[in-house]
Amino acid sequence: MKTINKILILVLFGFIFTSCDSTFLDVNENPNEPTEVSADLLLPVAQDYSAKSISHESRRGLNTLGNMFMYNWSQSDGYSWYNDEFQYAINSTFYSTIWDWTYGRTLKQYQALDNSKFGNNYMAIAKIMKSLHFQTLVDVYGDVPYSEALMRGDNPSPKYDDAQEIYDDLIVVLDEAIDLIKNAPSTDPVPSTDDIMFNGNMTDWIKLANTVKLRILVRESDLASKATYVTNELANIVSEGSGFITSDVVANPGYAQENNKQSPFWNHFGQDTSGAYINNYKATCATDFALNKLTALSDPRIDFIYQLPANGPNKGVPQGWTSYPDDYTFGWVSNIGPGLLKGPSQDAVIFALSDAYLLQAEAQMKGMLSGDPKASFDAGVTASFNYLGASGAPAYLSSGNPLTDYAASTNKLETIMVQKWIALNGIDAAQSWFDYSRTGFPSDLPISLMAPGTSRPVRLIYPASEVTNNGGNMPAQPDPFTDKIFWAN
Repeated sequence: MKTINKILILVLFGFIFTSCDSTFLDVNENPNEPTEVSADLLLPVAQDYSAKSISHESRRGLNTLGNMFMYNWSQSDGYSWYNDEFQYAINSTFYSTIWDWTYGRTLKQYQALDNSKFGNNYMAIAKIMKSLHFQTLVDVYGDVPYSEALMRGDNPSPKYDDAQEIYDDLIVVLDEAIDLIKNAPSTDPVPSTDDIMFNGNMTDWIKLANTVKLRILVRESDLASKATYVTNELANIVSEGSGFITSDVVANPGYAQENNKQSPFWNHFGQDTSGAYINNYKATCATDFALNKLTALSDPRIDFIYQLPANGPNKGVPQGWTSYPDDYTFGWVSNIGPGLLKGPSQDAVIFALSDAYLLQAEAQMKGMLSGDPKASFDAGVTASFNYLGASGAPAYLSSGNPLTDYAASTNKLETIMVQKWIALNGIDAAQSWFDYSRTGFPSDLPISLMAPGTSRPVRLIYPASEVTNNGGNMPAQPDPFTDKIFWAN
């Protein structure tokens, strides 16, 4: 039986913990839910949830948020899809899916898998993936429930932990995961086809653990108080010896052009199962800024990130237009491109290889990690070209343009961040938003014409579900424009 069919069966029989709980951090006992489920059934469900957490369960997901805040996407004439995003209307319901889905579904599955009865390898995978998702929660919200979270009925009102302390503990947990894999008894079960990310290759899981550590450490690398710590922890990764990921980390349980089986990004921004383009596709188009930037850089990826319109050349829309000129409807504007929308069976990206190489380039450029930053930079940009299906990376990287050619760059950090912004457009754009809040690059990024002020948001506020269910522990709601996450500049 295909993995995706196993997932659908679990959904059918109600094993997967959903919003029927009294709170998303608590699961009530349900006699219709099985109490014992094998690891090979838990794992693919959790990984599919990870894919949907990043790639979209709904259009109000993490990747959409990043694409809107980083000025990648706008709105075709004739649609009223993204007014809240254009207005930066951040309230307790704005993109609350990120919190509710991650805690209420994704993390619950990995918490169930993080159990010694399943053996070292499954426990290690659970710890690695929990670390990846908890880092994202910190990056979006700051202080979050961590040490007391996911305890189900034992603690339905978990305390909030300090964001920086969570970051520090995630490094410890990732080290524990690596040790579990390296010291797994020969009798411990090893995943196989139930692992829809690495097919049971535990060395690849160690590489992912190291790469998640790299993302955590680079994110806080501009904090003077953490400089020695970051350098030492990066040295520990090198000393461990497995290195970082060497291919895009993706999940695919058997996505297909069938109801409830399409790849999540395609399902929400591509075509329905009959092959007809859906309204999300027609409504979502390029911004003028993104197209102009790619054109100015002579970037061959432009027609892979964005679809060349049927009725003319590439055309983008400023975010927040209220009065459109003629010919800015679907068919005249550049929608999401074929390098991103590959088909109903396309993989869901969990961690982009381009991101991993560009993280290495930044750490090497700062002298915190051994290696050649130019080589890592070139590898990151090349990985982006390869993912999209574009050609011409060597010429692009040696063009002499300071934003594409590392050797010609007069501001290495800016060049790295601009290329990360391009590489993660439509894939995992929230990472670029986090880096923008940290570095200020791309420095010429506009804000929406509907923005209430002169700056873009730096975080979200806690969702309504948390206000209702855990308000006694929840900190005061932050200002989404001024209360920066601890690692931000």
